[in-house]
Amino acid sequence: MQYLCTYLFCLLIIPFSCGKSTISPANEANNIEEKIAPPQDLSKYTKAYFASGCFWCVEAVYESVEGVVEVISGYAEGIEANATYPKVSSGQTAHVEAIEVYYDPAVVSYETLIKVFFGSGDPTTLNRQGPDAGYQYRSAIYFQNETEKNIAVAYKEQLEKDKVFKNPIVTDITAYTTFFPAEEYHQDFEEKNPNQGYVRAVSVPRLKKFQRAFPELLKKKAH
Repeated sequence: MQYLCTYLFCLLIIPFSCGKSTISPANEANNIEEKIAPPQDLSKYTKAYFASGCFWCVEAVYESVEGVVEVISGYAEGIEANATYPKVSSGQTAHVEAIEVYYDPAVVSYETLIKVFFGSGDPTTLNRQGPDAGYQYRSAIYFQNETEKNIAVAYKEQLEKDKVFKNPIVTDITAYTTFFPAEEYHQDFEEKNPNQGYVRAVSVPRLKKFQRAFPELLKKKAH
């Protein structure tokens, strides 16, 4: 019976993995070279970079946080600027699905963004987040300076000291190198595609779980 349940669970969850997009081949072709440009002047805000599985999920979580102005889904680490979703999500490149967060440090601190990171995903699964497996779905914090590094390391060490998670934290805290915005159709994906299979099965539940746990961090409209 145990094996049967596991088998049935796999049948149910596999079609809803982030890498198995339900977007038609025609739409993939139309969007494959279309990259996003920020809709507003974001130069006065501070940027932060995170990877925690499917970027649809992580973008939605950070978009709900007070003080976060914009979140861009994209690809970190890899060197090919023309990386495409089919290649990245299938592990054909060295990229990781990640997000670029624009935030107002007068409203939300970098430490709070780290709190959001560890409070909205599972930092204990190596190269995996929920149903999505592979290096492209790994858990990583990309620091841009020593201050960010020290904050992230200290927060991680405190979580380990307090034994918040049953298993060891495997999140990689590493220096930022590159980030390329993903195709336009990936931006605000959860908001624009509320009935998409993966969004309903994985992304929305992950967002709601975070919102229940940290109501004090949310924008008023996210309550």
